[in-house]
Amino acid sequence: MPGSLLAISDLHIRYQENRRILEDIRPESDQDWLLVPGDVAEYAEDVEWALGVLRERFAEVVWTPGNHELWTVPDDPLRLRGEERYRHLVDRCRALGVITPEDPYPLWEGPHGPVVIAPLFLLYDYTFLTSGHLTKAPALEAAYESGVVCTDEFYLDPYPYPDRESWCRARVAWTETRLAQVPEDLPTLLVNHYPLIREPLNILRYPEFAMWCGTTATADWPVRFRASAVVYGHLHIPRLIRADGIPHHEVSLGYPREWKPRPGTPGRLTRIVPGPHRAPAPGTERTT
Repeated sequence: MPGSLLAISDLHIRYQENRRILEDIRPESDQDWLLVPGDVAEYAEDVEWALGVLRERFAEVVWTPGNHELWTVPDDPLRLRGEERYRHLVDRCRALGVITPEDPYPLWEGPHGPVVIAPLFLLYDYTFLTSGHLTKAPALEAAYESGVVCTDEFYLDPYPYPDRESWCRARVAWTETRLAQVPEDLPTLLVNHYPLIREPLNILRYPEFAMWCGTTATADWPVRFRASAVVYGHLHIPRLIRADGIPHHEVSLGYPREWKPRPGTPGRLTRIVPGPHRAPAPGTERTT
């Protein structure tokens, strides 16, 4: 049986119900690849355990970190923070045979290939601002006043960068250079914890949260880097939209209180079917 590209994010296995879901995840074929765009867990040992379980089952596992993996929570035995924490997780993934954003981009040559799988680690820079705010400071003040504040403000240390937006800018610049080196005759499949475009944020229940959801610097990446599809998580709103003709898959499991009311089997993997990249015609409007 030919393999498939499957995806799931935001497993959040600190919840026992979610941990049981992960334990039940199985491939359909021994050739299946699994894309895991972040938020597996907060504790480093849980991240390693979960990715190890998945790597034993799938032909390849591709991981990129979410914000939760980068947290330094008070009771985590691993006290590393910021870039050092990320590099530690990359080292542990490599020991497991899990592909990370620091590794050569793998080439999927299964059905609907070839396509270059590009796991991205980009963070956010507070440029997805809510209506009426032009800069970070007043937007952040309004978020605190409304009580909608991402926990990153307390646990995601950007060390050695002065702030998270500086870390984001560095990651964007480095990643942009790498993507530009992908041969022009090959499409890409872009995998990132955060959405690469603003459109998925339009349905947020709390619009203030948008500033912790990516960067405007990637708005043209799906088109510019010939994306056959984009895979992301973070929002806990699993769905498929199209922009510039390119499918954007949100593949989150989310917290039990979120997935329990949904119909269907929780933890069901999303099948990602890359298609040939077609540049949008001049004047084409985005649709969602």
